[in-house]
Amino acid sequence: MNQKWLNNMNVYMKVWLKKRMIPQQWQAAKEVIKKIEHAGFEAFIVGGAVRDHYLQKENNDVDIATSALPEEIQTIFSQTIDVGIAHGTVIVLDCGEPIEVTTYRTESTYSDHRRPDTVEFVRNLQEDLKRRDFTMNAMALSQTGEYIDYYDGRQHIDSKVICAVGEPDQRFEEDALRMLRAVRFAAQLHFSIEENTFDAIRKNAASIEYVAIERIQVELSKIFISAHAAFGIEYMEKTTLSNFLNGDFTSSDWTRFYSEDRQVGWAYFCLVNGSDLTLLTKYRCSNKEKLFVKTVLDAYESLLSGISLADLMRFDPMILKTAYQFSIWQNHKLELSYEQLVARKNTLPIQHVNELAITGKDLLEWSPKKRGSWIKQTLDAAVEAVLNGKVQNDKQQLKEWFYAFHDEG
Repeated sequence: MNQKWLNNMNVYMKVWLKKRMIPQQWQAAKEVIKKIEHAGFEAFIVGGAVRDHYLQKENNDVDIATSALPEEIQTIFSQTIDVGIAHGTVIVLDCGEPIEVTTYRTESTYSDHRRPDTVEFVRNLQEDLKRRDFTMNAMALSQTGEYIDYYDGRQHIDSKVICAVGEPDQRFEEDALRMLRAVRFAAQLHFSIEENTFDAIRKNAASIEYVAIERIQVELSKIFISAHAAFGIEYMEKTTLSNFLNGDFTSSDWTRFYSEDRQVGWAYFCLVNGSDLTLLTKYRCSNKEKLFVKTVLDAYESLLSGISLADLMRFDPMILKTAYQFSIWQNHKLELSYEQLVARKNTLPIQHVNELAITGKDLLEWSPKKRGSWIKQTLDAAVEAVLNGKVQNDKQQLKEWFYAFHDEG
């Protein structure tokens, strides 16, 4: 091997490693931008991806803004999908990953506090960026890595401040959800909300009621699973947004809470609201989430009252762990640690009611009774008997137990 070959290999490996370190979405976005620029138009990465890039946080949801009109984008690329062409958005598929490309635009009044009444396409990037919510989200990034920052977004990020673009009142009148997004970013990044922006949220807090409950639910879910959830809940109180939403948002209840699972967040929210499960319906949570929350709260109450063997069998380890965490966050002291609970669960003769050696069909064969609630009651009693060691989980022994139990009944 000669030195020239080794040098070439080193260069190749550096390029290869650099490409490997760049997420596919970013690589695809840069290729899309190059093709748009080659056609004579501007194009930049915009939005949250730019913010997170500056924060050195991973974000693979990469969007592009361009001076090209939607029809012009469709002529540049062979594979596109119209997802919101009336608002200037086209998805480009040519470069290996779907990339959302949106034409620079300005927006008119927002009579419903949610969507612009009209959208006008423009060729100027600054006009497009000034309609965005917060300065840290109003930056653009070229495919060569140059920041375009008309509104001091990097300065505000460095100062750990969330600041509205332009006039805060106007931004929140346009879309009232932006107020809740400010709180969410505070919880995620542990940034404070800039004074004028904060005052505008307090002033406009009541308009959060204009926002669809599904959109509110998404933002609350993100607050619950944020690294600083209690900080976000505190801002819910301070901004008075909590006054116009269902449920009680008391930050002291969230001091010790931490979870990356939105279901756990909603379960805890219900718990600190007196185990009020109706909140899940009010916020349009899914049936899956409702079942999870109910089961966790049942397990929590069982732990506080001294968990029975039947409940220890009934709740899976993940449910038990969540309920146990709730007890810690609520400053309750339990007799057993979570590890001891799981160890005791693992020693149970059966781990699920379906493992019982008899069924309702067996009971009907052994008894002259017709079908009725007595079957479930008897099977529950059989499970208790097996768990407490009164009888082995054996069909013949359970049959003998049944006749004795039946005679006693």
